[in-house]
Amino acid sequence: MSDRRFWLAAFLALFLSHALLAQQTLRIAAAADLQPILPPLIKKFEQQQSAITVLASYKSSAILATQILSGAPFDLFLAADMSYPQRIVAGGKAESPQPLPYARGTLVLWTRNDSGLRDLSLKGLLNPAVHSVAIANPSHAPYGLAAQQTLEHSGLYSAVQPRLVVAENIAQAAQYADSGNAQVGFISMTSALTPRLSRDGHFARVPAKDYSPLVQGAVVVRGSAGAAAADKFLDFLRSPAIGIWLSAHGLQPASQPLR
Repeated sequence: MSDRRFWLAAFLALFLSHALLAQQTLRIAAAADLQPILPPLIKKFEQQQSAITVLASYKSSAILATQILSGAPFDLFLAADMSYPQRIVAGGKAESPQPLPYARGTLVLWTRNDSGLRDLSLKGLLNPAVHSVAIANPSHAPYGLAAQQTLEHSGLYSAVQPRLVVAENIAQAAQYADSGNAQVGFISMTSALTPRLSRDGHFARVPAKDYSPLVQGAVVVRGSAGAAAADKFLDFLRSPAIGIWLSAHGLQPASQPLR
């Protein structure tokens, strides 16, 4: 190999090694209600931050919190409420002393257009024709807990409980309702507003007074390799432009009054 070719190869190798070192991977533990809306936001973020690649894992907030406390290599936790990121803080695994609110979720009732159910309301769940109602597991899914609170607050829990179909998380509850495995589903508005569910069915908001506010919180995991990238993503997520986009897709800004 000539000296010229040798130095060219050495330069290219050095350039590629620096490029690989400069590239960061951001690993996000994301609540299941974000599954319909986070991918396009990740794509937009990666276009703005070309040196950052984002990988997201979607599960119930409780499961993700347990994984993080057990040492799972996540950089950022986006939960469906504030209690689970607070557990990360209490466990000494968070960079900040308190979770950062980034949005507020909305619980809705959803049914397929061909379900034959005309009265889509809480009282309508007492209709004997409603034989199955999908709900996320209240023990570890914030939207499931909100659904249970709603039924209890409205005095309907004992009547509806035998007909509940319990899903692992809110995304699976939406799948149950959309597939017909449940006639009605307590689901997130983020799912109800997706093109598929907008086409297949219709929804009614659950009164916000019937359940504890679903203020969604985030924490950066202490000592994670992608902490700097996580901070950039949180700044992006809480920006005014993204707040407007989130509002159109089922998540209110955390500072916006309850509706």
